[in-house]
Amino acid sequence: MLNKYSLSAVMLAVSVALLSCNQDSSSGKTASKPMLSSDDAKQFVDNAQLELEKISFPSATASWVYQTNINQDTAALSAYLSEKVSSLSSSLAKQAADFNNVEVDPDTRRKLDLMRNSLVLPAPANPEKSARLSQITSDLEGMYGSGKYCKTENDCMGLTDMSSVMSASRDEALLLEMWQGWRQVSPPMKALYEEEVELANEGARELGFTDISDLWRGSYDMPADDFAVELDRLWGQVKPFYDALHCHVRAELGNEYGTDKVPQDQPIPAHLLGNMWAQSWGNIYDIVKPKQELEVIDVTQALADHNYDEIKMVKQAESFFSSLGFEPLPDSFWERSQFVKPEGRDVVCHASAWDLDNKDDLRIKMCIQKTGEEFAVIHHELGHNYYQRAYKNQPLLYKNSANDGFHEAIGDTVALSITPKYLKEIGLVDSIPDASNDIGMLLKLALDKIAFVPFGLMVDQWRWKVFSGEVKPADYNKAWWELREKYQGVMAPVVRSSDAFDPGAKYHVPANTPYTRYFLAHILQFQFHKTLCDISGNTDPIHRCSIYGSKKAGEALNNMLEMGQSKTWQEALTTLTGNGEMDASAILDYFAPLKDWLDEQNQGRTCGF
Repeated sequence: MLNKYSLSAVMLAVSVALLSCNQDSSSGKTASKPMLSSDDAKQFVDNAQLELEKISFPSATASWVYQTNINQDTAALSAYLSEKVSSLSSSLAKQAADFNNVEVDPDTRRKLDLMRNSLVLPAPANPEKSARLSQITSDLEGMYGSGKYCKTENDCMGLTDMSSVMSASRDEALLLEMWQGWRQVSPPMKALYEEEVELANEGARELGFTDISDLWRGSYDMPADDFAVELDRLWGQVKPFYDALHCHVRAELGNEYGTDKVPQDQPIPAHLLGNMWAQSWGNIYDIVKPKQELEVIDVTQALADHNYDEIKMVKQAESFFSSLGFEPLPDSFWERSQFVKPEGRDVVCHASAWDLDNKDDLRIKMCIQKTGEEFAVIHHELGHNYYQRAYKNQPLLYKNSANDGFHEAIGDTVALSITPKYLKEIGLVDSIPDASNDIGMLLKLALDKIAFVPFGLMVDQWRWKVFSGEVKPADYNKAWWELREKYQGVMAPVVRSSDAFDPGAKYHVPANTPYTRYFLAHILQFQFHKTLCDISGNTDPIHRCSIYGSKKAGEALNNMLEMGQSKTWQEALTTLTGNGEMDASAILDYFAPLKDWLDEQNQGRTCGF
């Protein structure tokens, strides 16, 4: 329920007043529902932004306090305000849908559509059904979060420990045990998930969508069906390179485990790829790496040699953006961010970037480890902060990235510039390894980024089919593995029953977090990187380029960032690249030396799945 000062209450009062003017004086019955006008729409949008502004800062503050000091009180406060935001957003989405057929100016229409598309799982108007949907959502997240694999009553493992085994072990039987063990958490989710889909589809229809699939796919500034076609087009550009990587990895895994475990004419068994979901393969680099000795920069050791502490690591990342012409971060960033795990209290250490007041209260939340990997993560997180500050002057509904893939892509774009050239320029290393050493770096990166691309695509491909009713509950698991084999060339290592509900073993499914954003980010980051390198005047191979120090690149980047979500993503993309079409060809340019190497390695091998 919204409080008495909420926009919903205001709109309800206005509606009652309007209706009272249209009652028959003798009967007291309503004669007709008042017609909504373009002026009504503008007023609604203005009021909506004011209401959202009132609640956004206290809600963000409560969430920050909870994540940086976890206890019963902060949890209750965060949950209370989170529910207030959720209720307001739901109310606004439904009210925005009332203007679906009202003719309004393009700016007002965009804001109305953004509100209508803001809900991931829209609740039905029926209070009992809405409460049931909320309960199911909470139950599913709780089932995942508390999931464990127990060999015996007193011998249980959580996901973190099981993932560590998956990343490091080369014992095929143990890997299979971990893989099957974690998937014991998801079968109880299936009936709840089926009910959740039914309820949320009802809510989506009340907003004017065919189903949740139509809502999700329709959030990308183009017809929903066209967007799905666009994704497959992008995948088609990457697939030849992925196929070459897949062929090499399968052959080397066959050498490691035997071709009886890894048949060379079938998809790769999912438990052998170093990750619980086989979504990224970097943990098996030691199995598939080039045989020759390679000179690889040890960034972790370089940080130690140059006495980098946590703050100095962040200061260096800030200097990257300063070199592009961005203003330094505000003093409050350094006063209020969490850089290290504090003593004496529990916190969420997962790295994240925050903008609490939609203006200048920028922060990062990390428990920084002094490693090369964390050095890159800091650059990534500051990419989010600089994006947030760039669009701070936009109206509230436009204070977001052009689409949900842009925000992640910007952080990753910056991280692509942490090259040996950059490390030398900032004095962390004395020399740059020659090009003969690039294959190892490119292979390691491809195992993480390119291996992920088809997984990033298929998760929502599965959900869209479920939401639309194309895939029925009895076929949930069958469809999941059909898509994994089709896109990834990865198969279940053992026969899976129809009740297994393996999709539920991936956090984003029970948590209902859309996944296409990650696919888009993996495409866009290379397109952004190539464009910015060209603008900077780079003459090195694209994988060796760093835009560090280029004011021209920084200006071009900022011109896109400051647009926020005020224009379509196609317009934002055109501002930077000159072309409003996403293009994966930059990936092929970036990894061209690796593709040649893979083709050499794959001669005489059986490829394809």
